[in-house]
Amino acid sequence: MTPESPATHGVPAPAPVADGAVTPLVRLAPSSGPVPGVPDRGPARTTPGRPLAGRTTLRVGGRPAAEAVATTAEELVGAVREADAAGEPVLLVAGGSNLLVADGDLPHTAVVVASRGVRREPVDACGGVWVTAQAGHPWEELVAETTANGWLGLEALSGIPGSVGATPVQNVGAYGTDVAATLATVRTWDRRDGRLRTLAVGDLGLGYRTSRLKADPDRYVVLEVTFQLREGEVGAPVGYAELAARLGVAVGERAPAVEVREAVLALRRGKGMVLDDADPDTWSAGSFFTNPVLEPAAAAALPEGAPRYPAAGGVKTSAAWLIGAAGFERGHGLPGPASLSTRHTLAVTNRGTATAADVLALAREVRDGVRDRLGVELEPEPRLVGCSLG
Repeated sequence: MTPESPATHGVPAPAPVADGAVTPLVRLAPSSGPVPGVPDRGPARTTPGRPLAGRTTLRVGGRPAAEAVATTAEELVGAVREADAAGEPVLLVAGGSNLLVADGDLPHTAVVVASRGVRREPVDACGGVWVTAQAGHPWEELVAETTANGWLGLEALSGIPGSVGATPVQNVGAYGTDVAATLATVRTWDRRDGRLRTLAVGDLGLGYRTSRLKADPDRYVVLEVTFQLREGEVGAPVGYAELAARLGVAVGERAPAVEVREAVLALRRGKGMVLDDADPDTWSAGSFFTNPVLEPAAAAALPEGAPRYPAAGGVKTSAAWLIGAAGFERGHGLPGPASLSTRHTLAVTNRGTATAADVLALAREVRDGVRDRLGVELEPEPRLVGCSLG
């Protein structure tokens, strides 16, 4: 496919629309408006930066040099173009659920992606339901809306914090599915070429927690994302044993999508993976480490009982299992300012007073312990800004 071609999944795609044209839309929520060919209303107003601890789910992060809050796709493109023209580094911030930002003063202009709105595209019924959401729209709100409308495919991704625009970057996934299963197109601003560009799902290089967007993080700004969903009441076959058990079905069987969503939310809450202002176990970036994909020989050398799953490029194992096997228990680090969650060893949490340095120190201790005791190098899942694990 060419970068401008639509992803069809074997069915008709939305009729092509020239950049700048306005199509008839079925509104589901207040929309930020059409994406123009060339922004003509200027960027969002730039103000002095505020500490990013208030914009990230880890609740840490220093002060950027400036901040621009973009409530429309036009403002988003304009703010990024203005910062690029001035030679200022740009940090895109939306839900802040996958960021670990350094302490202190930062040279960046923080462009806050606050565009919201969902629309149903006018596509023939045989193509399913095509739903487009603005990049800043909260992901959980989109999942709730689509499931309630009987538009299926996102229900197993309930409760994941963050924005719609971030989901194709990470190819966000949980409970046996990922965004790639329903993704159709991603509308972007190509900073290198200075133009709007629509990337079809086949052009995104989606894999386990990776994509073309993640591999080249300073090139593409996600403006809106289109998903192809099914209509009905019964969700996709349940592919995750823990979820199947919760639903009382066998792996591979189906359950009503509304029940799948409720079960996923219950499971995530039990692990401290649904944001709660009153619960420090949820003050995290979710899973801090990705599940390693190992060479077969390295996987075979793991201790007996280590999970091993076939995966593209090798054998996948469980980062949470490795952390536990290396001697790190839930709550490790308490009563310090940062600790592992008391409910899930994959989450590095801020207990209320942690700095980015505190979070990094704990994550580094866990990474090094797993490497020294089990010979596996864990890789961080959040984007590290102005800092590293060393």
